[in-house]
Amino acid sequence: MAPCSSHLLWNGFFLNILILSSISCTIGCYTTIFSFGDSLADTGNLVHMPQPGKLPPFVFPPYGKTFFNHATGRCSNGRLVIDFIAEYLGLPSVPYFGGSMKSFKEAGVNFSVAGATALDTAFLQERGIMNKPTNSSLDVQLGLFKLPALSFGKSSISSYRWLRFP
Repeated sequence: MAPCSSHLLWNGFFLNILILSSISCTIGCYTTIFSFGDSLADTGNLVHMPQPGKLPPFVFPPYGKTFFNHATGRCSNGRLVIDFIAEYLGLPSVPYFGGSMKSFKEAGVNFSVAGATALDTAFLQERGIMNKPTNSSLDVQLGLFKLPALSFGKSSISSYRWLRFP
């Protein structure tokens, strides 16, 4: 019986090595992150959207205090899950959508907006549901992702000026 269990142990050992080596290869393959979502991943988009009225509370301290030592426009006092994912992959933090084209190329883009919904605003309004913070549904975020200015061609830098949330 001992030779059989020894054989299983060695097979398990080599299987673990194979799995771990493929994980490190996968991690090294990514160069940018494109993020979609709501406040759990918003790195500052809601703050930079034109809004009537006063600024949201996460523009001011204590938000951002734990890690960044200043307010960041994040709905957190520190980093978000997207920051930990970027760190794990060895990539820089993903900038909000209003960042520079250079940051788009180097770190990707974060389209996430606090208060965003999976369903369109029109669909929700038909059912009497109002979403006051934003109209940036998942469909809006995907539409921004598909804009030609994100193709990173030479003409994209000049067309960045018209990139804004609806």
